[in-house]
Amino acid sequence: MGIRLVALTILSGLFAAPAMAGGLCSDDSVWLRGDFGKVRFTVDVADEPAERAQGLMFVEDMPSSRGMLFAYNSAQPVAFWMKNTLIPLDMIFADEHGVVQKVHENAIPGDLTAIEGGGMIQYVLEINGGLAAQMGITAGTELRHPTISDAAWPCE
Repeated sequence: MGIRLVALTILSGLFAAPAMAGGLCSDDSVWLRGDFGKVRFTVDVADEPAERAQGLMFVEDMPSSRGMLFAYNSAQPVAFWMKNTLIPLDMIFADEHGVVQKVHENAIPGDLTAIEGGGMIQYVLEINGGLAAQMGITAGTELRHPTISDAAWPCE
């Protein structure tokens, strides 16, 4: 077994819940699935303008199993920056169906450069920088969360 596969197996074990009985979905968890399998992050949801504006600013550290899900009322062009953000982040941009369209890895803390979602985006998941690559999260990965009403991978 290769080093990457061993690391992914260990990481998946850290993030995956013991079972997804009944298609478990909750407001404080987002699931991702792809060629790597399935992983879960505990998230805070930013679905109001003030929450989205604050984001993860001033957060000094974040456990690797946590993140923030930004949810918009409809798909739209979005851009993020790292003003007042103290930790590197991966930004996972998904469309109205929760399908990842773009992953921006290791956004630089404090950088004011706009990071665009690359199309019509409705959901953005921010996780610790470097995790997306370690886990194999890429375009085409599917997100599962109760806010995604017309999901490619729906809550059951």
